[in-house]
Amino acid sequence: MLSRILRLPLEIIVTVFILLDEAARPIYMPLVRTVARWRLTRAFENWVAERHRFTILTLLAVPFAIVEPLKVIALLWIGRGSVSLGIITLALAHLVSFIIVERIYSAGREKLLTIGWLAYVMSLVAAVRKFLLEWIKSAAFWRAAGRLRAEIAASFRSRERKP
Repeated sequence: MLSRILRLPLEIIVTVFILLDEAARPIYMPLVRTVARWRLTRAFENWVAERHRFTILTLLAVPFAIVEPLKVIALLWIGRGSVSLGIITLALAHLVSFIIVERIYSAGREKLLTIGWLAYVMSLVAAVRKFLLEWIKSAAFWRAAGRLRAEIAASFRSRERKP
């Protein structure tokens, strides 16, 4: 019982993070797909794919090293009361991450995964993410959030049907 009570805050935090990510996905994915179709983006991805694996790693590391700490700084700003600045910074950092970092990784993924330690880290990240998703989805809080989401969606659908 005690371990369950102690685990609850972690479950709530991870669930909220995943829910926010899932809620933002319909917003950013069309943008990411649109940018991926641009001729300039395809040319950049082709250029990246032609580079040596360690050059690709450097191209990936530079924006990643800027964007990820910026996300933490944005959260600190939000926590200290600069909510608008923090949200704008967080949104822009995520946008840069989705567009630039993801495009570089996608273009160079095959070569990057020939770097042993990076392949190990990426498989570890994927395994941890999968574990956390399964863990959260089995939690009562996640099921409650899913029921609430379904009720809200049903409410919107019933409003649309009424003349």
